[in-house]
Amino acid sequence: MKLAKVIGNVVSTIKTASHHQLKLMVLVPVDKKWQPNDTPFIAIDDAQAGIGDTVLVLEEGGSARQLMENKAGAFDAIIIGVVDKIES
Repeated sequence: MKLAKVIGNVVSTIKTASHHQLKLMVLVPVDKKWQPNDTPFIAIDDAQAGIGDTVLVLEEGGSARQLMENKAGAFDAIIIGVVDKIES
């Protein structure tokens, strides 16, 4: 899992069947000081996140498919939670 910040929405009129009715977001990974530290990527939103939110992302296809309850889905990354704060 990794931390990321939501920086945008993906709008697509044509999607693979496994992505119908799903919200796709553009994320940039961040470190624990909330600073971007890698290239942006796209993830399915399963946590009702919005632009500007810091989120917890699961980046493993098998686990994402299990969470989406779709064994044949083309899932790679999924937002599983919105982060309020980090305590050390």
